[in-house]
Amino acid sequence: MAEFSSEDSRIAEFESRINYQFRNRELAHVALTHASGADNRLHSNERLEFLGDAVLGLIVCEILYQRFPQLTEGELTRLKSIVVSRASCASVARSLGLADFLIVGKGLASQTALPSSLLAAAVEAVIAAVYLDGGLSAVQRFIEPLLIPRIEAVAEDRVGENYKSLLQQVSQKTWGATPVYILLDQRGPDHSKYFKVAAQIGGTRYRPAWGRSKKEAEQRAACNAIYEINHLPPPCPDQLGPANEDGHVDFAFPPQNHSLSESGDQ
Repeated sequence: MAEFSSEDSRIAEFESRINYQFRNRELAHVALTHASGADNRLHSNERLEFLGDAVLGLIVCEILYQRFPQLTEGELTRLKSIVVSRASCASVARSLGLADFLIVGKGLASQTALPSSLLAAAVEAVIAAVYLDGGLSAVQRFIEPLLIPRIEAVAEDRVGENYKSLLQQVSQKTWGATPVYILLDQRGPDHSKYFKVAAQIGGTRYRPAWGRSKKEAEQRAACNAIYEINHLPPPCPDQLGPANEDGHVDFAFPPQNHSLSESGDQ
């Protein structure tokens, strides 16, 4: 736990850390007060945690709905459950150094590290405090930069896992071969590169696709291969789209069409 000269300095440093200035600093104080450090449970962050859980769920659901228009309801639900999990929220808390600002009882204060469940609850409480103080748009500005990279990483693993594993099953079952992924091109600065990859089985190379990482490009290339094998137009473009206002290219993940067979009939 960090040492601060006063309550005002603690809250001021906390505001700087989350890049949000409270109009009502009492909300910030309550959000950072664990039940073990409060004189009354109603003066702790437990009620804020209850509200913050719902606000976080809404924000994540909207991000997923907007960013992945081709995912099914079931896949969206699975992605949400990972992003709003205790482990994910605790990771956000650690990235913010939230433990430095929490008020906890002497028993917890003496520990070298606070429990993940406590950190996760604190994140939800902070979300609720920002929501009550500044509204939904203020929460979005605070939490989305922390959530979106996690959402993309989770989606990349979950979505791509289906296509690469399916392509391998098709390839081995039909041709007794393992797909290989060939890097064809890469563009952009080191901090924001895009990669073009094609899946190849034996002597057949399938339509390539772009991705924000080699792994994502491989996943999208596998999707194109699966579609071509099933005599369907591959959904992932082999041309790099225009950049948005931030200089980034937006990618929609391929559709989760589980009617695609593993037969590889051609």
